[in-house]
Amino acid sequence: MKSRSFFRFDLIIFFAAVGLSIIGILFIYSSGISSDGVLQNNEYIKQIVWASIGIVIMIVLSFFDYERLRSLSFYIYGANIILLLIVLFSGDVVNGARSWISIRGIGFQPSEFMKISLILRLGVYFEESRNKYSDFIRFLLGLIQAAIPMLLVIIQPDMGTALVYFPIFLTIAFVAGVKKRYLFFLLAAGFLTVMFSLIPAWDHYIITEKSVELTKVFTDPNLMMIVIGSLIFILVLSGIGLLLYKRKYFYWIGYAIIILIIACSLAMGTSSFIKDYQLKRLIIFIDPQIDPQGAGWNMIQSVTAVGSGGTFGKGFLKGTQSHYRYLPQQSTDFIFSIISEEWGFIGCLAVFLLFLIIMIRGLYILLTAKDEFALFVGCGIIGMIFFHFIVNIGMAMGIMPITGIPLLLVSYGGSSMFTTMIGLGLISSIYLHKYKY
Repeated sequence: MKSRSFFRFDLIIFFAAVGLSIIGILFIYSSGISSDGVLQNNEYIKQIVWASIGIVIMIVLSFFDYERLRSLSFYIYGANIILLLIVLFSGDVVNGARSWISIRGIGFQPSEFMKISLILRLGVYFEESRNKYSDFIRFLLGLIQAAIPMLLVIIQPDMGTALVYFPIFLTIAFVAGVKKRYLFFLLAAGFLTVMFSLIPAWDHYIITEKSVELTKVFTDPNLMMIVIGSLIFILVLSGIGLLLYKRKYFYWIGYAIIILIIACSLAMGTSSFIKDYQLKRLIIFIDPQIDPQGAGWNMIQSVTAVGSGGTFGKGFLKGTQSHYRYLPQQSTDFIFSIISEEWGFIGCLAVFLLFLIIMIRGLYILLTAKDEFALFVGCGIIGMIFFHFIVNIGMAMGIMPITGIPLLLVSYGGSSMFTTMIGLGLISSIYLHKYKY
């Protein structure tokens, strides 16, 4: 049997991660330059430090046997839940969200590290539960473990980070063999909840002259209760029909009705914890001109920056949208807009290729994983990176709502940098320890 060699360190993922980190540092520096050519902040220096520490973390974790985390996953998950609870009561407020813990001037986001904690926990859970529970109970218990941190982060409120836990769960559950109808149920209920929650804002901002009759159902709590009651009545009838006639279509009718009941019920409760600005972010995705000087400003300026770069861009440090401060949060949420403006399509292609290398190489490594725990953890990490990549770039291009999700390894921020490097270190560890002893 083959033995592990320290010379088998995966250089492909390593150099791709370093390349993205260097691009991030360059454009964080660019984002700090004013229209007069004066450097306004030292964010790029902090990013150099964080990237350097992150690279060390990745290398160390590569040689650390990931299997040792199997027995620690529950404690890591529990410790991070405690940190999220601490944040709710004594965390620092940044950009309207109480999501930071500061220790002697050094701040970090437990919600970022929760991503890795959740991946490890779900990796162990889905491996151990394969022959322990029924398919539905297995799915439900896994969902609860993902929903707990998700709800705690939503309360902060940090909707963008909370959304990342959802694809992490879906990716691992899918690879673990959870029935597709359960996963579709979750996707459909989530999608309809968002849609139903948006209808009151749609009615207010877009249908300004006269409300459509259908929207009154979602703006009047009494009408909504009548609808939910009617759906429950139909559900009971479909249940009776299934018991009496054993026809499959009664099952699917009940399946669809339960989705609608959950979506309507959750939509009624969203008003208590979803802020107006969060709803407005989704509405301006449909039409940024509703509030061009307010909520729509970010998207309009970002799309302008992306479109103005052309094929080769305006040149490094020659962008106008960032240097004239038209892009808020330009070193974090909209870093890709600056890359597009200054390096154009060629620069964007370089970023795309580096992310593609990481994801394809990661999936290749997982094909040689020696156990399900490694497979589930690796797929969770790849799912997390892919979701960040798609949503952040889609947000910058105006084809996805603004959610505040950073571009991993590129956007400014220590917590997201460390989280990503930890994840890549674990994938490298899976590669390095792929042979049994």
